Amino acid sequence: MSSRPFPGRRGVLRGSLAASAALTLPVGLGAAPALALSGRPGAGWGVQTGDVTANSGLVWVRSDRPARMTVETSATESFRNPRRWHGPLLGAGTDFTGTTRLHGLPSGQEIHYRVLLADPQDPRRTGEPVTGSFRTVSPRRRDGVRFVWSGDLAGQGWGINPELGGYRIYDAMAALDPDFFLCSGDNIYADGPIAETVALPDGRTWRNITTEEKAKVAETLAEFRGSFRYNLLDENLRAFNARVPSIIQWDDHEVTNNWYPGEILTDARYTEKRVDVLAARARQAFSEYFPISTLRRPDGRVHRVQHHGPLLDVFVLDMRTYRNANSPDDQGADDQGILGEEQLAWLKRELSRSRAVWKVIAADMPLGLVVPDTGDGRPNIEAVAQGDPGAPLGRELQIAELLRFVKHRRITGTVWLTADVHYTSAQHYDPSRAAFKDFAPFWEFVSGPLNAGAFPANTLDGTFGPDRVFVKAPTTANVSPAGGYQFFGEVDIDGDSGELTVRLREQDGTVLFTKSLQPGLVGQ
Repeated sequence: MSSRPFPGRRGVLRGSLAASAALTLPVGLGAAPALALSGRPGAGWGVQTGDVTANSGLVWVRSDRPARMTVETSATESFRNPRRWHGPLLGAGTDFTGTTRLHGLPSGQEIHYRVLLADPQDPRRTGEPVTGSFRTVSPRRRDGVRFVWSGDLAGQGWGINPELGGYRIYDAMAALDPDFFLCSGDNIYADGPIAETVALPDGRTWRNITTEEKAKVAETLAEFRGSFRYNLLDENLRAFNARVPSIIQWDDHEVTNNWYPGEILTDARYTEKRVDVLAARARQAFSEYFPISTLRRPDGRVHRVQHHGPLLDVFVLDMRTYRNANSPDDQGADDQGILGEEQLAWLKRELSRSRAVWKVIAADMPLGLVVPDTGDGRPNIEAVAQGDPGAPLGRELQIAELLRFVKHRRITGTVWLTADVHYTSAQHYDPSRAAFKDFAPFWEFVSGPLNAGAFPANTLDGTFGPDRVFVKAPTTANVSPAGGYQFFGEVDIDGDSGELTVRLREQDGTVLFTKSLQPGLVGQ
């Protein structure tokens, strides 16, 4: 890993969370008052990067009004002799968001960039530049790879609390100088309103920054956009986004709890009961607020593979869009499963093509943890495992097919990462303990939440032989971030040995559990 420190936080990202809250005021289109009065475009929501490769990357920004986006890059923070990239016109059709693709960048290098927003009618009228940096992927194995992962942000009504310093976990993740951040889903809680205050069990009061859009469940496109915009009021997150590229996937709360295609809601909070309508609006907002190139393709895919040099490929799954309906999940045949036939075929193909030392499978739901869906009063299953420790049934059949494929194709270095369940744990899966035995041993690591309620550990399903080697979870449900139990994980791949080390960490960065895996094995 490079030992170079991060560049200092950019001036536009300085200030208190109380100042960030000013973005909620109805000034213009949400701009900070000074920029609104100046009549120049403002970018108070910061910048983000994604889809970073050895020689390219996407840069994202949101303006407070119509603006032309321009990006300048440089090898240094001085921006001497910058290279200029002309971006799109930002307007109401994309909620004034936009991305610009940078290409032809030097590999394995720190790239400094600044985003300029100009008045479309007068290019000389530009707002204050917003700056950031990222490292392009190194083709040199010896440079190693380090990244962090987690999920679940602003859930269960626990939003941005200035008294606690907001989303402090992002500062702890940034301190590790990661090459990128993998968000394993639930980037927002579209179904979770944020109230001004929440009474805590110990008599204290939790105080949230609030916005109009977060006063109710998201149904309209404007409300979904407002849910994504809410998190960007947090200074810690904006500073993190300006320094660390992201790989983003989605899960259920980007739309509504435990959703599946074709579902008709019975939740009285919703006037729009058709989940497919809500999901289409959520997907549009999701594509507007994150720099993901596949979402802009005709098929609009969330699932994709991100190549990170010779050491790592990240296979980003979508276990939400193609799943069958939640049910007791005990059927003896199930072609659709949780991935759908097309995505399963894609995953097999890409795994067999991968020449990376490590293949991280980024799942938005765990495999052997029983995650129920009792929203309609029935004992349905939300994830893969259904509690029957016997032979694979329901969605387990598709996972069994995939695990069998990995073993028989002798695909080495697979590791599963996920979030979703709001605690942290490490599970080792072994056929010697399993009802289904035609697979090679593997590890699954769980982390999260970033800032949401924490919950007790889920029960295990013995079909694939999981052994919970480590877990940290509360004993009561929906413990607030003030009570702790906020987690992220770190993956560090050594450039010399190829060894992969996973560290499960608490909100302040304290290491709770460490596991090192050796390269070149079909199972361990």
